[in-house]
Amino acid sequence: MQSFRTEIENPVVEKDIIDLEKKIRLFREGKADEEKFRSLRLARGVYGQRQAGVQMVRIKLPFGKVTSEQLHRIADVSDEYSTGRLHITTRQDIQIHYVSLERTPELWAQLEKDDITLREACGNTVRNVTASPTAGVDVDEPFDVSPYADATFRFFLRNPICQEMGRKFKIAFSATDEDTALSYIHDLGFIPKLQDGKRGFKVMLGGGLGSQPRHADKLYDFIEAEEIIPLIESVLRVFDRHGERAKRLKARMKFLIKDIGLEAFLELVDEQKKALSQEKAEFHIEKFEAAPPLQDVEVPSVEIEDQKDYEVWRNTNVIPQKQEGLFAVGIRVPLGDFYTGGARQLADLIKKYAGNEIRLSLRQDILIRHVREEFLPFFYTELKKLGYAETGYNKTVDITACPGTDTCNLGIASSTGIADVLEDVLKEEYPQFINGKDITIKISGCMNACGQHNMAEIGFQGMSIKSGKAVAPALQVLLGGGVLGNGEGRFADKVVKVPSKRGPEALRLLLNDFDANGEADEKFIQYYDRQGKTYFYDLLKDLADTSELSENDFIDWGHEKPYIKAVGVGECAGVVIDLIATLLFESEEKIDNAQSAIDRKAWSDSIYHSYTSIVNSAKALLIADDVKTNTQAGIISQFDELFVETGKIELSTSFKEFTYQLNEHEPSEEFAQKYIEDARLFLKRVDAYRTKEVQDV
Repeated sequence: MQSFRTEIENPVVEKDIIDLEKKIRLFREGKADEEKFRSLRLARGVYGQRQAGVQMVRIKLPFGKVTSEQLHRIADVSDEYSTGRLHITTRQDIQIHYVSLERTPELWAQLEKDDITLREACGNTVRNVTASPTAGVDVDEPFDVSPYADATFRFFLRNPICQEMGRKFKIAFSATDEDTALSYIHDLGFIPKLQDGKRGFKVMLGGGLGSQPRHADKLYDFIEAEEIIPLIESVLRVFDRHGERAKRLKARMKFLIKDIGLEAFLELVDEQKKALSQEKAEFHIEKFEAAPPLQDVEVPSVEIEDQKDYEVWRNTNVIPQKQEGLFAVGIRVPLGDFYTGGARQLADLIKKYAGNEIRLSLRQDILIRHVREEFLPFFYTELKKLGYAETGYNKTVDITACPGTDTCNLGIASSTGIADVLEDVLKEEYPQFINGKDITIKISGCMNACGQHNMAEIGFQGMSIKSGKAVAPALQVLLGGGVLGNGEGRFADKVVKVPSKRGPEALRLLLNDFDANGEADEKFIQYYDRQGKTYFYDLLKDLADTSELSENDFIDWGHEKPYIKAVGVGECAGVVIDLIATLLFESEEKIDNAQSAIDRKAWSDSIYHSYTSIVNSAKALLIADDVKTNTQAGIISQFDELFVETGKIELSTSFKEFTYQLNEHEPSEEFAQKYIEDARLFLKRVDAYRTKEVQDV
């Protein structure tokens, strides 16, 4: 691997990038501690994918703000280092996938030329600071929260107090009491207020989603805007010092507050005052309040082919700004996925004809800002050419979904596949929900809730379901969540679990029932409260019957082969590294090596790769039980004693005989093929056992 030097003017940034390149080289040479290396790359936005040998790179875009120049740069980087697909996350980041680890430093260096960073986009750090996409243009906002979100991002980037915490930390700024940045599910959430003519914030503390969602506590009804940075610093110091580190599943701040209580937490926060950095944050209010840089260009003449479609688009996708004569234009981006060709054309469009700015939304969409009213017909025709003029921005059809089993290690069932199908159901069968009633539908591929399923009015969580000895992909249906406003919200109830292939029918039953029995202007969350959880369970329970599943039920959405539950250990948590998962990953690599040897007709090489895979898989479970594994012979005998003889892992013979088959056969194609299949089978059993153990913790 060749070293390189960047052209970055900022020496701190340059050192960061060079350090990443150096650590990758040392890691590849076996000279860098794996745990430390993984922590380092995660804190630099480089995240392991479900697919071996490639990385997901998360681009950190504070409060979702992107200029034309930055969008061009991101598109160029995606084409050069990835596949040309851009994915918008629910935290206003952009992710690109299938990136070679060795190329991540130069990728980062290219992004920094337009002031774009990867720093602390992943890992146990302060993650991207999010905000309402309408901040600065919202007619109902007390003031623009963008300068405060920007200052928070800049102050804590590379700040030593939040580089290696026990877990990640999330901060959000809502524009209004509508709370569209979801303050109640964040570690710290801010809602703008005016009191006696002074700017300030209502502060929410200790919220979170995941397998155990927690509603944030109200920390303050009002603190002055200048006090928020010292407050955040104090909270981070307490979390860094007192937060759990050993037990990953209990390491978020919500658990710390639950364990010690809000009053005790606040006492600890108060104790930090003397130790604070005392550095003053700059909010750059004038910069954000300045008039947008609109160019003096003529309005292009356009012909609207379908006037009715244009009017529907204008009614659903166009938002009046507080700046007179200007409008924001929403682009619905299904699954948050768009591509570099369209991104470049969009970048050119906003630079010449708007305010040279977009904001990415928490619903994985794009909001163009500062469009003059006379330019709206032109924007409609241009966006339609790009496929960016689909109606239903922020409406029911605007489904949120995480990547799920497409790329994520933790995915249990496909979230993007079912989201695609549900969107088709809505567009083809329920036009009244596309441009009329708004029901939030959110989908996650696992319990970690990256798709925010457990705060949706209708949520789906990827799971698996047993039918006899077989396992099928499934969806947990959750109902009744939502944002109530001003820091208040609620989490959805788990109602019923259904096979994934019955997800569309579950949605039909819910929408048909709501359409038939809901009252005028009644929201779905209100209808759910009026009818009650039991009513909806009775409505859906027939779909939960797994006694007669068809062959199709065992194939997940977007897949052609039968479902296999394969869950790794995700890297969302950063520093707490799962050595067991690493060992199992190495076992898979060894099997790949064995197959390559078979392809070369190197039978002996293949057999030995299979042997080392089997031993490595056994070692993983022994280490998980804190059993010392000094030699391969010791691993084999101990595994027999602790796992095979106890019936925890089923084999037709002893593990010793199973493993030492290579001693009983001369190298041949026939035995090499048999042995590699034995290694695959054993790895699957070990992985299934480990997954169950992790989930039962």
